Amino acid sequence: MRLFFGALSSLFILTSGTLLAQTTLTRRIPASPLSFLTFAPDARSAAMGEAGVALSPDANSTYWNAAKLPYNTRDIGISASYTPWLRNLVDDMWLGYLTGYKKLGDKQAVALSVNYFNNGELDLRDAVGTQMGYFNSREVSFAGTYSRQLAKNFSMALTLKYISSNLAGTSVINNASIAPARTAAGDISAYYRKQIRNEDTGGEFTWSLGAVLSNLGGKVNYGSGTNTENFIPTTLKLGGGISFSADGRNKFNFILDAAKLMVPTPDGTTTINQKPLLKGVFGSFSDAPDGFKEEMQEIALSGGAEYWYNNIFALRAGYYGENKNKGDRQFFTAGAGARFMDKYSVDFAYLFPVKQGSPLAQTLRITLSVGLNKAEKLDVSDTEN
Repeated sequence: MRLFFGALSSLFILTSGTLLAQTTLTRRIPASPLSFLTFAPDARSAAMGEAGVALSPDANSTYWNAAKLPYNTRDIGISASYTPWLRNLVDDMWLGYLTGYKKLGDKQAVALSVNYFNNGELDLRDAVGTQMGYFNSREVSFAGTYSRQLAKNFSMALTLKYISSNLAGTSVINNASIAPARTAAGDISAYYRKQIRNEDTGGEFTWSLGAVLSNLGGKVNYGSGTNTENFIPTTLKLGGGISFSADGRNKFNFILDAAKLMVPTPDGTTTINQKPLLKGVFGSFSDAPDGFKEEMQEIALSGGAEYWYNNIFALRAGYYGENKNKGDRQFFTAGAGARFMDKYSVDFAYLFPVKQGSPLAQTLRITLSVGLNKAEKLDVSDTEN
């Protein structure tokens, strides 16, 4: 894909937060650059309505709720996910997510993850259409995580991130200076899980709660054309889940998430990005012009269900919904997963928009994962020797 990138688009990059606030002013939709940080990266949660805060742990807990990592049954886990993005419209945008964790004993875990978004090839042009070259627009986030179980059923985690958004390189277009935007951010997460098992029948019942404050960090600036720093997509997510199995062979999981983008609500001015960082982030719970009713409209709900047979094959479905005045993204999801040799797994997810013509139509995700125990690693080493 080669996108036309003229004067108007270059100005949009420099003032993404302000311009988006103006163009959606009548509906007052909170907006932020670095949107790739909010895209569900893995196929399992994506198939369950893009919910996952309180879902049972796996390697992709690094994205959804890193506090779940100590509860993983495997000592080491690695997962890679791939999503062609807006494939109904373009052919070279994609999202990739690579993550891995290692447990340190029974109550601690560390993890690393890379979130990469390829925006495709841009055709840079000035206001009169003169060709200024091509650029591969890309964004990336590197994260490191420490997670610890603080009590039998409760854990917390801290994740630190370095984020880089290079949309058009370093150049001057129409007297506006364009440069990559970089910042640091962090996630704080908590997880509570209560599990009851029947050793005689193999049955179990588990309920869980989770909370994540993600992408809390400095503003970003794409150049000196407007001297405007934009809020990054700081998000608060709360989630709950229930899991039960009567016989240990057939297992059902149900989850529900609520998410709030913690950036200022457009209020009819062009100064929302000039608010101090913490005032803008935490003030986002009370800055909607129509008060509490409008604040509640800014909460997106997502939920899903998952069925496992013998811990080998899974079927999934879910729903994601935003208020019609606050983005109006509404879609159903479905997917499946399978495990092989008790170590390897593959998951797929597919998205079905409620409204026709949605750019998200035909969004497909695939995730490949592997989980190992220390003893299994030693067995492999002994065999090779």
